[in-house]
Amino acid sequence: MKFIAAATLAFALAGCATAQSKEVRPATEKPAPDEPMFTPTEVESRGSVTVGGVSIPYRAVAGTLIVHHRGWDDTVAIERKRDKDAAAEVPASEASMFYTAYFKEGAPAEARPITFLFNGGPGSPTLWLHMGAYGPQRVETPDLAHGSAPYRTVPNEHSLLDVSDLVFIDAPGTGFSRVAGKDKDKAWFGVDQDIHAFTVFVRDFLSKYGRWKSPKYLYGESYGTMRAAGMTLALQRQDIDLNGVILLSDILNWDLVPDDSQVNPGVDLPYIVSLPTYAATAWYHKRAGMGRELAPFLKEVEAFATGDYALALLKGNDLPDADRQAMATRLHGYTGLSVDYLLKTNLRIEYGALQKELLADKGETTGTLDTRFTGATLDPLSKTASYDPQGSAIGAAYTAAFNDYVRGTLGYGAGKHYEGGLDVYGSWDYKHQPPGAGQPLIALPNVLPDLAVAMKQNPKLKLLVTGGYFDISTPYFAGRYELAHLPVPKQLQANIAYKYYPSGHMVYVNPTLLSEMHSDVADFIRRTDGID
Repeated sequence: MKFIAAATLAFALAGCATAQSKEVRPATEKPAPDEPMFTPTEVESRGSVTVGGVSIPYRAVAGTLIVHHRGWDDTVAIERKRDKDAAAEVPASEASMFYTAYFKEGAPAEARPITFLFNGGPGSPTLWLHMGAYGPQRVETPDLAHGSAPYRTVPNEHSLLDVSDLVFIDAPGTGFSRVAGKDKDKAWFGVDQDIHAFTVFVRDFLSKYGRWKSPKYLYGESYGTMRAAGMTLALQRQDIDLNGVILLSDILNWDLVPDDSQVNPGVDLPYIVSLPTYAATAWYHKRAGMGRELAPFLKEVEAFATGDYALALLKGNDLPDADRQAMATRLHGYTGLSVDYLLKTNLRIEYGALQKELLADKGETTGTLDTRFTGATLDPLSKTASYDPQGSAIGAAYTAAFNDYVRGTLGYGAGKHYEGGLDVYGSWDYKHQPPGAGQPLIALPNVLPDLAVAMKQNPKLKLLVTGGYFDISTPYFAGRYELAHLPVPKQLQANIAYKYYPSGHMVYVNPTLLSEMHSDVADFIRRTDGID
């Protein structure tokens, strides 16, 4: 009986395989070079969300689009079929990019904005913006504390569906997105490769869902802001103009990250633009600026950073000892770090050092993405922070909430693993070819030239730049500095609006600030969508 049952099961499985594939090959046989490695998927569902007291019915689509590597065109398969020598080649790399799209029911495409949203990393999927900020469901996490199961998901009264259809996109290799084929890491994991993937995704999405005439927006967070700035020009090169770009916690010039001064001496600007965030952190933890209001305190620090502090750093080893001592004393007043420690740092506070040192007397480390968060220091003898307490506090809640939502409510992902974070930071190809350069530059990426050219070619393009005062990973003043040096004429500078919040990198973790940020973003879209 067992033999008969096993034979029956084997026959049934073989029947399923035959039904799904016209040709069954041995497991060791490679696919033909013209055969796609991925097949697009699509699962539809319906729901509604109430925003501003108005119920918004929507159609949700969770699925994948297939994106090909740079240089590919749709004649490749035809050419390979005619070339017998190509039969033995390994197929070129492909990416299957996962998305969740929400379309308001009954809204005509040409009169309905569409916004493409993505987180950054690099190596992060977009569950954060999806489940924390603008999707129809939102995960609740305790403010500035570590949450634990059971996690609670609630209808999101701050969803952006009141003003725009939404498309949340996972980068290649993250979430349910996958990459395969020859040199797949090289094909997808880099600045320009990533810009290409998302640009092609947006173009093909517009075709698939008939949204070419819709007002179009990009919304990038963190590294996603670098992606968005690069995409703006890349899309224009395919005759796709945007109405607006929203940047949350922007980093457009990687040179502004404060490295260890022992490793990268002579590059002082990152310490200057990071100082106001260090001061905001010290203010919050009552180590500096006690009794002061945050806004005027930071204005004072910004003036000091770009004035006396900058001049002191520019002098390098020529700074007299007395001036060095005086500068350390002034820095102590703004950062709460001891004068002795500041002298040892040579007046240059590197990335991760303030988080580790500020509350060292309590054995605590502050957050990186949000320095209001604190956690026990892992290694009291370490030079910099060993982890981010905010990530530890909320990561499990977001991951659990999205996995439950996408599988249960949206009906997608059975038998699939959702990759919550891809470890590509160290192997990422950071070379970028800005407009006007003949080849990718051997330097840290800077997409300000891309954004400047895009704004000059499309003077209707508007930017909304947002961030948090307590974000050390992408300091708010670094973002202001970047865009203050964007090479565009004065009349185009007026196309940029700024808004900062008393929060960290992920402003939306606080419901009150999420409400405020929703209003700011919704107003921005209404002002720029061109719809009467």
